[in-house]
Amino acid sequence: MDSSEQRRKRKRIFRPSSPTAFLPYSLKYFFSVRSLVLCFSFLIFLFLLSYQIPFGSSVFRPVLVVSSLSLLSSSSDLSSSSASFQDFGSFLLPLQIEGRVLFPDHVLLLIKKSSLLGKSTELECVYARNRSVEGDIFVKEKAFSVDEYGDENGMLVRCPLPPANYSAVVNLRKFRGNGVVNMEAENGIWKSNQTVNSWENVAYAATLDGNTAVVFVKGLNLRPQRESDPSQFSCHFGLGSLEKDGRFALRTNAISAAQEVVRCSLPLSIRKSPEKARGIRITIGMLPHIHAKAHEHVLWPSVAKISDLKSEEIRKNIGNVKYDLCVCTMVWNQASALREWITYHSWLGVERWFIYDNNSDDTIKDVIEDLETENYNVTRHVWPWIKTQEAGFSHCALRAKQECNWVSFMDVDEYFYFPYSTPGHQSFRTTGYAGKDSLRSLVANLSSSSPTIAEIRTTCHSFGPSGLNSAPSQGITVGYTCRLKSPERHKSIIRPDALDTTLLNVVHHFYLRKGFRYLNLPQSTAVINHYKYQVWEVFRAKFFRRVATYVADWQKNQNEGSRDRAPGLGTEAIEPPNWPLQFCEVWDTGLRDFVLSNFADLITGLLPWEKSSF
Repeated sequence: MDSSEQRRKRKRIFRPSSPTAFLPYSLKYFFSVRSLVLCFSFLIFLFLLSYQIPFGSSVFRPVLVVSSLSLLSSSSDLSSSSASFQDFGSFLLPLQIEGRVLFPDHVLLLIKKSSLLGKSTELECVYARNRSVEGDIFVKEKAFSVDEYGDENGMLVRCPLPPANYSAVVNLRKFRGNGVVNMEAENGIWKSNQTVNSWENVAYAATLDGNTAVVFVKGLNLRPQRESDPSQFSCHFGLGSLEKDGRFALRTNAISAAQEVVRCSLPLSIRKSPEKARGIRITIGMLPHIHAKAHEHVLWPSVAKISDLKSEEIRKNIGNVKYDLCVCTMVWNQASALREWITYHSWLGVERWFIYDNNSDDTIKDVIEDLETENYNVTRHVWPWIKTQEAGFSHCALRAKQECNWVSFMDVDEYFYFPYSTPGHQSFRTTGYAGKDSLRSLVANLSSSSPTIAEIRTTCHSFGPSGLNSAPSQGITVGYTCRLKSPERHKSIIRPDALDTTLLNVVHHFYLRKGFRYLNLPQSTAVINHYKYQVWEVFRAKFFRRVATYVADWQKNQNEGSRDRAPGLGTEAIEPPNWPLQFCEVWDTGLRDFVLSNFADLITGLLPWEKSSF
């Protein structure tokens, strides 16, 4: 009985459950694969069907969340939005982006000038998401600034840093008052150069100087205040149709190298027609190690194109007559200080002004335009390269050489002052008070006294807040009257045609060619009042960034004993409790009295740079 029951159970267990139960294994596998293919095809059909249906609900729209940690985005009122490639593609500008440079706090775009860009054009920077899935997602933010740069065909656009997870390959679109301007996507900038260069390593500017090209380069890490071995460098030129796939067609050896400046001879084909060199791309090559061969030069990333400063300045200088005395300076947000500084020194005889604007976002353009309408010979030169004061001064020396016999390099808080000269104490000037054009006359007298003098060094006195808590309404020359007893450093007036070929400088003075010398001006003849430590609301701006290359920013815990820093201050812009009374050892009202005597209006008592309340 038990055995028969077991047989019945075994039959039930092994009885086939379907007609295919006894099919071969390969045939069963075939049916399984077929089922999967059918299911997958059905899912694709559903996806394609849904793609064609224009879902209007926001549920079907991607939501973009921009990181709040993105630099500058939290403090700006710039708009951000997301859209598909089709949305942005039709709004892109047909501009040619020739280079991008990634700075610590923004992205710089170098573009060719377009008739589509007017003075009132507002640009938006467009960012693409990295490794986007199922379509490209974009955000936009308003550009920080738009400026002309270099020759008449160049422009600069400064954009905010990209949000987290977005590419630094920034593009542009624009708006007008009546809405978005529609542009053809295929003519847009998406097909332009997509390279983003790091500010840490890039050739950023270049200019002609005689039969040579002078290239300005970041990241060489050459020793400051010393000439370097030029044999390790070369220059490489791109020549239109000869330049293919970003390669450089011609090469020459470097003649000199120092700090951030490399000078090379021009190729013979360019030397014969130097005017054709304008706009040519250029970079430098560097040997990777001391035992490398010449053909092993590694090319530096570059956004530099050769400019011809001589032709630019000759076009502006009608009559082509050189000025006796000019001034070069580099500024950031100093619009409020320019008028007093230029008015005063013009009275002393300065004839020409070169203002290198290092990313100002104040009203400096308006101030300079107003000064020009008042017949002050002032030009603004956009210099977007941060922490390059020495290189900028070298560049300005080349520019000024075409127009000026002598050039003073000074800051907008520095003022020449001529103390009252008594008989027996005067040097290079007449007795008594200084008169109009006194500075120009002094330079002319020194120049004629010896042809080998090529630099005039003037001692600086540093002034403090002088007990003030707010900026003086009559200007800094009248408001600040207390200073340190001992002088600090000096500033120089130079002959640009007598500078060393390296253009080496340490901001305060330049290196001269052999056969030329400098002269230290006696303090009884002239000094410079340096209004270095002003009221805190003005002084604290120095914590943002120092402009010199080899000076550490004050937020960094480096070189805290440097004379560039204010004694006793740390790395944070926190006002000391006794700031108004610091740096006050000697009350000195000499320049204040001189200004009030020579510049105040006889009726109103107002100074030329004061705002009238009438």
